[in-house]
Amino acid sequence: MIASLTPVSFKDLPGWDCDDPTQILTGLIDCADHARNVKPYKTGTLGLQWRDFMPAIAALEESPPRTQDEARRFFEAHFVPLRIQPAGGKDGFVTAYYEPEIDASPVRTDRHIYPFYARPDDLVDVDDANRPPELDVDFAFGQLRNGTIGEYPDRRQIDSGYLEGRGLEIAWVENRVDVFFVHIQGSARLRYPDGSVERITYAAKTGHPFTAIGRVLIALGEQDPATVSMQSLRQWLAGHPDRIDEILWRNRSYIFFRRATVDDPERGPVAAAKVPLIARRSLAVDRFLHTYGTPIYVHAQSLVHLDGGAFRRLMIAQDTGSAILGPARGDIFVGSGTAAGEKAGTVKHPAVFYILAPRQAAAGLTA
Repeated sequence: MIASLTPVSFKDLPGWDCDDPTQILTGLIDCADHARNVKPYKTGTLGLQWRDFMPAIAALEESPPRTQDEARRFFEAHFVPLRIQPAGGKDGFVTAYYEPEIDASPVRTDRHIYPFYARPDDLVDVDDANRPPELDVDFAFGQLRNGTIGEYPDRRQIDSGYLEGRGLEIAWVENRVDVFFVHIQGSARLRYPDGSVERITYAAKTGHPFTAIGRVLIALGEQDPATVSMQSLRQWLAGHPDRIDEILWRNRSYIFFRRATVDDPERGPVAAAKVPLIARRSLAVDRFLHTYGTPIYVHAQSLVHLDGGAFRRLMIAQDTGSAILGPARGDIFVGSGTAAGEKAGTVKHPAVFYILAPRQAAAGLTA
C-alpha cells in the first residue's frame, strides 16, 4: 500500500476558514474543459477518476460561487477531505518552483551562445508496447534510429554539440547555468532585444533519470544539507566555473521545449495538465499517483515566507516533475520572475496533504 487515506472534516483542515479558494474554481473549470474537449486525465493509482469530478463541475457551472465564503461552501458540499498518510509513517514534504524570466536572443550572437532546443524528430515516446527489453522501464522517451529504439544522448552529449546543425534552436542566452535551471523549472519567459516576450514550456525530455545537483554537491562536501537552496547552488557554480560541466553533467536528463505565447501575464505557463498554472495555487505532484485536477489542501506549518505565516492553502494538481515522487510530495508553483524565484528557491518543508475527493468517490478510496 502506497498510502492510507483517512476521512476528516473541513474543520480539521488548519486555516480552512481563512483560505480563499476562489482561484481553484478557475483551475477546476480549466481542467474540466481540457478533459471534456481534448482528452480525459489518466487515473492515478490512488484511485480518483476524472469522471468522479463531473457532478461537482456541473454544480459549479450551474451556480458559480461569487465570494470566498461561497467557494468554501461549494467544496464542503461536494468534497470530502482525506488525509494522506504515506506508507511507513513518513512525513509529507513540499518544495516550490517558478517561471524564470531571462534576456535572450532569437539568433546566436557573440554573447548568446547557449541554446534552448525544440524536440528532435528522432525522439519518440516509449511505453510497454514499443519498449525494447534492453531499455530501462523508467525511460518514457528514447531515440528511434535505423528502426531501433534506444537511449537518447544525454546532457553531456547534447551540450557537446550532438544537436548542432539541425535547426532546433528556439533561442539563445548568455549563461549555461540559466539554461540548466530553466530545465529544472520546466518553463521560462524570454525577453528579446526588441522588447517582445515569448514563453517556452516543456515539450519532452531525453528519458534519462533526473539527478539533483544539490545532492551531488552535498555528497562532495560542497553544500550543507540544512541550507542548500537554488541560490546556494547558483553561488557555488558561479564561484567554480571550471567545475560547471562536471556538476551539471551529473544530471543526464535533458529537457526540450516548445514556443508559447504570453496571452495573460498574470497566468502561469501551460504545464503537464495542459492548462495554465495559477501562482501559489497550482501544485506539481507525482503523476502516477494523483489525478490532474484534484484539489489538495496543503498545510506546511514551518513554511512562512510565502504567505507571512504558516502555509495553509487549497491547491490543485496541475503539474508534475522528475523529482516529485510519492503520495505526500508536492511542488508549489510560486509565479514568474526573479522575486518568485527568490521565494521558491528556499522552500523545502515538511507538510501534511489532504486530497479533496468528490463525495460519491470518497468511500471507495478509503475502503
